Amino acid sequence: MTAPIVPAVEPSTPSVALQAAIASDANGAPITPTNIAHRGGPVNPTAAALVTRFGAAVVRTEVTWGETTVFVTNEALHDIVRWLHDEPSERYDYLVDVTAVEYRDADRPMEVVWHLRALAHRRFLRLKVELVKRATLSVASIMDIYSGADWLERECFDMFGIRFDGHPDLRRLLMWETYKEGHPLRKDFPLRGRFSRAEQLKQALAADPEARYSMEELSIADAFDSLPEDMKRRLAERAERHDVNHVTDLNDEVGE
Repeated sequence: MTAPIVPAVEPSTPSVALQAAIASDANGAPITPTNIAHRGGPVNPTAAALVTRFGAAVVRTEVTWGETTVFVTNEALHDIVRWLHDEPSERYDYLVDVTAVEYRDADRPMEVVWHLRALAHRRFLRLKVELVKRATLSVASIMDIYSGADWLERECFDMFGIRFDGHPDLRRLLMWETYKEGHPLRKDFPLRGRFSRAEQLKQALAADPEARYSMEELSIADAFDSLPEDMKRRLAERAERHDVNHVTDLNDEVGE
């Protein structure tokens, strides 16, 4: 028996005004937007504000799946992020991520990407800077604006080889510091690495990541008084065990 033909129902396309309105309900509570177009749609008003403030430093603006991406020049990146953070009408107070994109097209520039949120205005903005692959891959660090950029920039440097000028401690984060293979998320990275498996394993086992961080760097010593009581107790017991073991080792060395 042939199944009845059911006419396809085209999804409704909300107007621009409706798309802008569905970000919140009648009481101002946030709701999840639906029927978002792949390309086009309402633009985050911050994009127009950036053009007014920085002019030609704003290269172009795109809207994809309802999110606004603003391409800016490398030279103006730090000033733009500073303005987005400090300007009372913008107040992008949360740095979500720093990452990069490399395309298979050898002639297409790499993109360094910053994801910013203005929690008070419920806005999301994606900033991008394009870098020519054959030139020096470097951008300004924004650690002086967002301290949370510390590990995000280190991860981006580790995986893509992009340098963040002004970062006070730019070194590998996920791979060990003596890693010679290059940057694992680059398109030219060989799947099996440039060295033998044995050499890679030897380097991995020789690494001691914990030795790279002191108590002062982790700020546990400074924050000890603010820690929960159970954590203080565990740290004190661990320190006591360490002292006992240390004394025992010394006694063993002198033959007592």
